This record gives sequence, C-alpha cells and structure tokens, in this order.
Amino acid sequence: MSWRLRALTMSMRLFAKPRLRRTREPQNAFRDFERAAPLLFSRPRGLRHAVEQGPPRLNWYSVGPVRDDALVFFVHGGAFVCGNGHSYAALAGRLSQRSGMRVCLPEYRLLQEAPFPAATEDLRTAWEAVCARGHDPSRIAIAGDSAGGNLALTLLWQLLAEGIRPAAFLGFSPWADLTLSGESLSTNRRADPILPRERMEEVIARYLNGADPSDPRCSPLLAAFPDPPPALIQVGAEEILLSDAERMAEKLGAELTVWPGCPHVWQIFDPRLPEARAAMKQAGRFLQTSFDAAMR
Repeated sequence: MSWRLRALTMSMRLFAKPRLRRTREPQNAFRDFERAAPLLFSRPRGLRHAVEQGPPRLNWYSVGPVRDDALVFFVHGGAFVCGNGHSYAALAGRLSQRSGMRVCLPEYRLLQEAPFPAATEDLRTAWEAVCARGHDPSRIAIAGDSAGGNLALTLLWQLLAEGIRPAAFLGFSPWADLTLSGESLSTNRRADPILPRERMEEVIARYLNGADPSDPRCSPLLAAFPDPPPALIQVGAEEILLSDAERMAEKLGAELTVWPGCPHVWQIFDPRLPEARAAMKQAGRFLQTSFDAAMR
C-alpha cells in the first residue's frame, strides 16, 4: 500500500464513514457528495464535456484523440441517491483518457425523485437514444461503479436476453445483490474503510419502495447472462461488497482483480492515488483489448 492509500483510508475511517452513518436524508447525501467531488477528484486536462438534455440527460466526455469505432456507456454510482454528470466528470474523463474512447454517462432518476424501477427504465431509454444516434451495440462497452454497477448489470442482462451483445462489461465494485446474502457483508463489516453496513437495509427499502429485492432487475446476481461479453471486475479486498464482485465475476466468467487495502471505488482518485492510477490503466487496457478482439 502506498502512503497515500494509507492516508486516504485512515481519513475515510475517521471522517467519511461516521458521516455516512449519520446522514439520514437522501438530499443531504446528494449535497455532500456534490460539494466534495470538485475538491477530491481530479479532472484530466483537455477534458471535453458535451451535454444532451434528454430526457434522460446524456453527458459525453472525451480526452485527447478517441476512437470512432468504440464507446463506453458508463453508469454512475452513489447508492441510488447521489451522482450526476458534474460529480462523475473526473472518473468519466480519466476512463476516456486511459481507454482512448469516448464515454457517455447518462443521468437517471435517483430514489428521492422516483423509486425502482425508474432508474432501470431511464437507462434503457438512454441506451436506445445512444443506439439511435448510429452507435452499433456491439461496439459499446457497458460499465458502472457500485450502485451504477448494479444498474449496468441489469441493462446487460436485459440486452443479452434479447440477443444484443455489447462489446464488454467493466465493473468497479458492483453492488449486485440487494438481498444482502454476501458473506463479506459480515466478514468485512469492520474492515471496510468507508461503507457502513448498518445503513444498507435503509437504502434498499427507500430504493425498492416495497418491491421484491430478489427481482433480477434490482439484484442482477440472480439473473441469467447467456453468452456474456468479455468482462473485468475490480474490487477492494476489504470491501463489504467483495462477495458481490466474486459471485458476479463467476457468473459472467469475468476477470476479477482484488486490490488489497483499496476502498470502495478507489478508481475515482486517479491519478492522485497510485493504486487508482494502476487500476484505471488496467481498465483502459481491458477495454482496448476487448474492442480489438471484437473487431477481428
């Protein structure tokens, strides 16, 4: 572990995790994340950001020269209560920089705006809008982090069930199982530097609003994924979502990389954190390799 990673995880344990335990209202969590994002996350130089108002709103990011034959459809996380094109511009920009591809980040209704299945419906509408602009589904990679990984996996499942096969799937610590059956929810409860296990039921109850958590549209771990595309999942070894990542990787036949000492979605700290830089470089290489293989 780098000294920067040690310092980051210590500050998360001392300040971020206790604050997440105390924050009860979704609008307060959204406000705190929006305020912190410009201070914590580094946007790459030369980031280009274009917006299509929608609905749903589509954010397009690119850094430097990007391929014309490849696109990353990235679904932001934030526990279904946070995140948008502003707070995720740094991560989307870095992913474009590392992969040499344009990144489309759709915005979806958060749980304080509309509960399940509104977000899944918005993302399918966004996907159709992107394809209607002439983008071949087989040349689009689907990606997402945390709760965004949940939504991205749900979209992938729906597409595969219809015989549509995207180019690849990339997941950063995806929250794939809202039934909360993963072993690491218990074994990593104290070790996880930022995610408070005791708040998960509350978030799920707010998001689902009475829906069944075993519905594959909200727990894609329980869905079938026929003929999945190449997939890479990255997760921290001490995360409470480790089991979700492990089981999802097995279901997809994905490459799984487990990073000791890394907190939830540490990739967003690229390039300030060496481990984040290394993970994003791996993600970029994976995307490039997947697209090159698909075109052969």
